[in-house]
Amino acid sequence: MTPQLEIQIIAVIVAIACSIPGVFLVLRSMAMMSDAITHTILLGIVGAYFIVFDLSSPVLIIGAAVVGLLTVYLVELLNSTKLLSEDSAIGVVFPLLFSIAIIIISKYASSVHLDTDSVLLGELAFAPFNRMVIGSVDIGAKAIYSMGTILLINLVLVIVFFKELKLATFDKGLAAVLGFSPILVHYGLMTSVSVTAVGAFEAVGSILVIAFMVGPPISAYLITNNLKKMLVLSGIIGAVNAVAGYQIAEFFDVSIAGCMAAVTGLTFMLVFVFAPKRGIITIMRRRKYQEIDFAAKTMLFHVYNHEGNENEYIENGIVSICNHLNWQKDFLERIVMRLKIDNYIIETNGIFKLTDEGREYTVRSYEEIVAQ
Repeated sequence: MTPQLEIQIIAVIVAIACSIPGVFLVLRSMAMMSDAITHTILLGIVGAYFIVFDLSSPVLIIGAAVVGLLTVYLVELLNSTKLLSEDSAIGVVFPLLFSIAIIIISKYASSVHLDTDSVLLGELAFAPFNRMVIGSVDIGAKAIYSMGTILLINLVLVIVFFKELKLATFDKGLAAVLGFSPILVHYGLMTSVSVTAVGAFEAVGSILVIAFMVGPPISAYLITNNLKKMLVLSGIIGAVNAVAGYQIAEFFDVSIAGCMAAVTGLTFMLVFVFAPKRGIITIMRRRKYQEIDFAAKTMLFHVYNHEGNENEYIENGIVSICNHLNWQKDFLERIVMRLKIDNYIIETNGIFKLTDEGREYTVRSYEEIVAQ
């Protein structure tokens, strides 16, 4: 297996592993919590390192998970006072814990391969050099197996606890009534986020972890409302972003992690604009349609209201309608053209009358509005 292929495999595994808990973070409106956790767990890594003095020890993952949960607890503790919003609490806790880790590293671990540049930016190009050797057999890059294990754990947890995660995410009250513990599910999810982040730390850095944990899920959220489809689609988008980012980075000879993060952002922007149901273009078209539809019904109500009155030929004339509805003549012409196409009105010498079909539609529309 070539180093280039190993790099892409690692990136795809990291992207999918991060997207799984990321979906629930996005749905819980806790996307920025991933930013806080992926930085503050550095304190857990540093603390665990000074206990075992081994960067490859699993104790580092435990330390990172503990600090990740501590971050969540402190943020919720501050938020529960009602004196700070959640984003303000994150803004206090995240810099505090992260800066403590940076101070400790610069003071006591300057000679250890645990630098802030590696933590923040990562370098996928170096991942293939850290090999997994069993006996005397080299079986590939260590990151493939470490992140592969984390990916498998995340998949198993979501499959086994899918019902609990879904209920605790969308309706905490119902989850509690049915006997599930929303708090336990919440902290279990935060533990998964912490473990996933520390597993991807050395290979891709925290910036790319945040990008993969938020970008693909939020892109998938704009495309579908189905949770299962969102999980699958998020993983697919993350994998495509990882491969595309690597190919662009190799072509231009630039940062791999930077390109992957940029592609993730670009993918989101494309989905944000062109998503079939929630994209900006779709929303603008829908609002335009609603504006025209509302104006058409308003005119139909006006004409219907004055039918049979002695002033019908005045009130349902072009000038009177423009004055009463405060419309410009060109806008009235657009509405009239649509109503004529639908065969709802007819015009005779500048006076508008409802057709039988138009009268039936007007009455039905009025009844629907009243019923609401």
